[in-house]
Amino acid sequence: MSVVKSDLIKELADNYPNFKKVDLTKLFDITIYEMIESLKREERVEMRDVFSLEPRLQKPRISRNPKTNEKVNTPEKKSILFKMSKEWSKRVNEKK
Repeated sequence: MSVVKSDLIKELADNYPNFKKVDLTKLFDITIYEMIESLKREERVEMRDVFSLEPRLQKPRISRNPKTNEKVNTPEKKSILFKMSKEWSKRVNEKK
């Protein structure tokens, strides 16, 4: 199941009728932008009781091409570690 930004905004607007959709969209955009900028600065992003994002640096290494069994140099690269909170994990995995 994929989630679309417009569906999230609609759900927020339904749950919080006092806010305009324009304001919710701007708030959502600012939040995502700040999360991206924090990750670029190699800072940890945490939304309490939901999830955390942490940038990781993978060291350069010598890997193997499984098809030809040839050794290949893999340069260092950045990745993001996503960790879901226990509470959110229970909610996502509960059966209806």
